[in-house]
Amino acid sequence: MTTPRLAWAITGSGHYIEECVEFLLTLDAVDLYVSQAGEEVLKMYGIQLSDLREKMPVYRDKTASCPPVGHFYKGYYHTFVLAPATSNTIAKCVLGIADSLVTNLYSQAGKCRVPSIVYPCDIAPEMETTAPSGKVMVYPRKIDLEGTEKLRQFEYTTVVESVDALISTVEQRLKTLS
Repeated sequence: MTTPRLAWAITGSGHYIEECVEFLLTLDAVDLYVSQAGEEVLKMYGIQLSDLREKMPVYRDKTASCPPVGHFYKGYYHTFVLAPATSNTIAKCVLGIADSLVTNLYSQAGKCRVPSIVYPCDIAPEMETTAPSGKVMVYPRKIDLEGTEKLRQFEYTTVVESVDALISTVEQRLKTLS
């Protein structure tokens, strides 16, 4: 068997997506999963899938049954990172809905006891985020913040609140594996 890899998923959130991708590109032995909305958002920020493919395998949300999630059952992945994650994806994860590539990945990681590190876009009642035109203020709804809080209670899940926390949590996880 090959050495287990890290699975990373990007959804349709632009919340510090450039910084997330910049960190992602520093990692080795990683596979990237991109939702349909994630593809659109990457383009909005000038990030090309072809550039990402030069560094790592990229899986797109193009099938109903999401065959790549089977990798979790074979021990192919040691960690799942979901960053950045939309409030829609968080809501589905909290409700156990696995109807897309990304939500199916989160579900299967949990079922296989593979730790997940999640960076939601909605983490505070008032916050600065990134838009293609620059920084903007957003005011997440109560229901979105509740989803983030509920996700914190899930087994095998660590929720982070910043790019710095994402980086340190992923780096810590990688150190425990080496």
